[in-house]
Amino acid sequence: MKRLPIPDDVTGDEIDKDVRQELMSLPKGLAEEVARNLVMVANLLDEDPEQAYAYSRIALRLASRVAAVREAAGFAAYATGKYTEALAEFRAARRMTGSVELWPVMADCERGMGRPERALAMAGEPEVAKLDKAGQVEMRLVAAGARKDMGQADAAVVTLQGPELASNSIQPWTARLRYAYADALLAVDREAEAREWFAKALEADQGGMTDASDRLAELDGVEFTDAMGDEDAAEAPETAAAVEVDADEEPAATEAEAEAESAAVEDVQDDKTADDKASDDQGSDDKS
Repeated sequence: MKRLPIPDDVTGDEIDKDVRQELMSLPKGLAEEVARNLVMVANLLDEDPEQAYAYSRIALRLASRVAAVREAAGFAAYATGKYTEALAEFRAARRMTGSVELWPVMADCERGMGRPERALAMAGEPEVAKLDKAGQVEMRLVAAGARKDMGQADAAVVTLQGPELASNSIQPWTARLRYAYADALLAVDREAEAREWFAKALEADQGGMTDASDRLAELDGVEFTDAMGDEDAAEAPETAAAVEVDADEEPAATEAEAEAESAAVEDVQDDKTADDKASDDQGSDDKS
């Protein structure tokens, strides 16, 4: 099996203690290798999701019977838009653990696969009541997105309304919820209210996870001046002259070829089939 390089300072000890506990079922050397690959997935997921995905496939080949590995593979696939694959991994992880915490992202995979009606149906399932507050807010965001996908913009606004939105308490999910509400209001031409909620989102967005400030500036008609753009404008006459001289010469066009998609994962799918069968034999819950 081909391995990817991992920096020496990545030891595997960086992973969550619950994940480390899961890996204790593996031989020590294998557990360390899987852990290091999982650390690389976590480190690269935001900045280079394709590379994170590549590391996740290695971890999956090494330890497909570990729920944390299936979950990590699911999030890496999700981050690269491979929603069918992500959903399969999340379902496998859920069968192994019996946990409902992946329910919202599973529903969002349904949206990504062009099935918003299924995502909406999942928002009404009993599993939602078992989610913690953060999970329930996430489910509300997914349901509102599904409403928008179905052309139900007004219903999306109503879906986001609730005590979590009305609360003045700042939680990790507050900025995203307020931002989504502002965006939904703007979609139904309630611009004044949208501006108010973008401002509230900005107030709660301490980590810069949204572009609420840009959206506010856009609504206020603020235009940003690019200093480099000004310098280019000053040189415009000379550039125009150069273009006029070479007007008879047709520029050579170049076309970048699309990058080939990640290597096929048929062998991993075989692992998953065998793994799911083993999980079913153990009486795991197969509800999706």
